[in-house]
Amino acid sequence: MTPAPPLPRWADVVLLPAVCLAVALGVAGVVVAAVGQDPFQVLSVLVYGAFGTPRGLSYTLYYATTFIFTGLAVAVAFHGGLFNIGAEGQALMGGLGTGLTALWLGPVLPAWLLLPLMVLAGALFGLAWAAVPAVLQAYRGSHIVITTIMFNFIASSLMVYLLVNFIRPAGLMSVESAQFAPSAKLASMKDFLAAFGIDWPSSPLNISLWIALLAAAGVYLYLWRMRAGYRLRAVGSSAGAASYAGIHAKRQVIIAMALSGALAGLVGMNELAGVSGKLLLDFVAGAGFTGIAVALMGRNHPVGIVLASVLFGALFQGGAEVAFEVRGFSRDMVVMLQGFVVLFSGAMVYVIAPYVAQVLALVQRIFNAGKAPGQGRHG
Repeated sequence: MTPAPPLPRWADVVLLPAVCLAVALGVAGVVVAAVGQDPFQVLSVLVYGAFGTPRGLSYTLYYATTFIFTGLAVAVAFHGGLFNIGAEGQALMGGLGTGLTALWLGPVLPAWLLLPLMVLAGALFGLAWAAVPAVLQAYRGSHIVITTIMFNFIASSLMVYLLVNFIRPAGLMSVESAQFAPSAKLASMKDFLAAFGIDWPSSPLNISLWIALLAAAGVYLYLWRMRAGYRLRAVGSSAGAASYAGIHAKRQVIIAMALSGALAGLVGMNELAGVSGKLLLDFVAGAGFTGIAVALMGRNHPVGIVLASVLFGALFQGGAEVAFEVRGFSRDMVVMLQGFVVLFSGAMVYVIAPYVAQVLALVQRIFNAGKAPGQGRHG
């Protein structure tokens, strides 16, 4: 069998994930029908719940904001040749930095100064938490998957210890901090759009969405438009060849993980500064692991990650609507739908990709054959 030609970049980032999603939905539809549900009803309720109303769209984008941060974190490490499983813990530690900055400086600093400091603190705490596994990988040969996943447990335990023993106000039964000062709260999207005369419903969506989109643009510029990003990708492609070309491979490992941890650390701006207004015990709620699926489906490209984040946001929001609206369709079935998307965007993508490439090549040959006679007559 003739090997399929490689996919062009646009097809790899946009077309292949779309085909994988279609296959995942098709298989999920068969399973849904097998358990006695109408797959078209389930899909229509899911899509309408996620995108059909401004409020539903707001919740979809709110979830997507967090997934953009964690998806970018996984992707940057991947381009450096590393599989970062630790975005969950890095996001927790980033939230700790964001929360401590809000609690300590909120009463004395105005919002225009405090909020950038919270962003910086979250990024630095996430960076520092990722830097330790990076150094162990670069200079001691410790496997990055093992160390980062272990650091997730350490981060969770550390958060419990600090919240219970030091941060929680005296007499409060809930394991959480005091409320942030008003200057430490990000504006909601409702208030932001009201300044432009746009009426938008109340929801958790806030202006950290713009921070996430700026982060995606920054990652693109760094990886594909700067020499530093080229060095990082060169090490990710072949550390030996990069070292032969004069690139310090160990330094790039640390840079990749540091940037990855910094991006994951920004999750706290959405969940803490944008929504809860206080430091919570488990505000990440699995988003670090969802970021792995987002990065896989987005083909580790910022544009693909933004699109995949919106998809997973829609699955979370629309899935909740399906569980509420469709009789007999439980939350576990919604998780099953999400599982099919992860399966076909991750493990099965390499099975589907050759067929997509062959179809594209066939279309290209048909298009070229159709053009040739016309070109000859005009020649």
